[in-house]
Amino acid sequence: MSESPVVPHHIAIVMDGNGRWAKRRFLPRLAGHKQGVDSLRRCARACAERGVAVLTVFAFSSENWNRPADEVSGLMELLALALAREVPELKKDGVRLHFVGERSGLSAKVQAGLAQAEAATAENDRLVLNVCFNYGGRWDIAQAAASLAARGEPITEASLQGAMGLAHVPDPDLVIRTGGEMRISNFLLWQAAYSEFFFSDRLWPDFDESALDEAIAAFNGRERRFGKTSEQILSAHPHSMPG
Repeated sequence: MSESPVVPHHIAIVMDGNGRWAKRRFLPRLAGHKQGVDSLRRCARACAERGVAVLTVFAFSSENWNRPADEVSGLMELLALALAREVPELKKDGVRLHFVGERSGLSAKVQAGLAQAEAATAENDRLVLNVCFNYGGRWDIAQAAASLAARGEPITEASLQGAMGLAHVPDPDLVIRTGGEMRISNFLLWQAAYSEFFFSDRLWPDFDESALDEAIAAFNGRERRFGKTSEQILSAHPHSMPG
């Protein structure tokens, strides 16, 4: 008998390809971002149904400020509207929202929306949804080190881990990037040290349940050694080797 597939505890996704999706349809880039919000809702629900405990998504990187001003302002408005529209549904679905990133550069309206969304879903425990917004992996490491230094605490791997933006969840088991690109783009540089990576050619608005299942199946075919040898893993967990 074959063993049932292992579902990753924590999946992280670089949601890439919204702009290209829109361009192929002769639509403004913002239409792609709107479609991307729909895809995120679908993906969050699918993760919860499959038993994934944590989903972390890269929604807006600190480098995205370099994009055209109208796209950036449109994205900000989209976020505010999406929060107002999606939070009741996410709350009903048992999703707990966390926003990870530098908030000081955001408008008061957006900052208030983030705080209200977190407060409204704080009691949920079916799925933790971390939305990395105005986030960068290097920023995360630097802010963690700065906060420790400001408190006069020693900087160690353990203390840095505890000061990171994702200190409330374990590191991701699986990192997915859509859109056909094969790079990390300053996402979870610290947390992805031992993650498995899966690159999908699908643009983010086209990433559906079957694409998620494909990524999970690929994850199940990997041997995760965490620096050890295959023999060490096998002796510690006789049934952990892929077939």
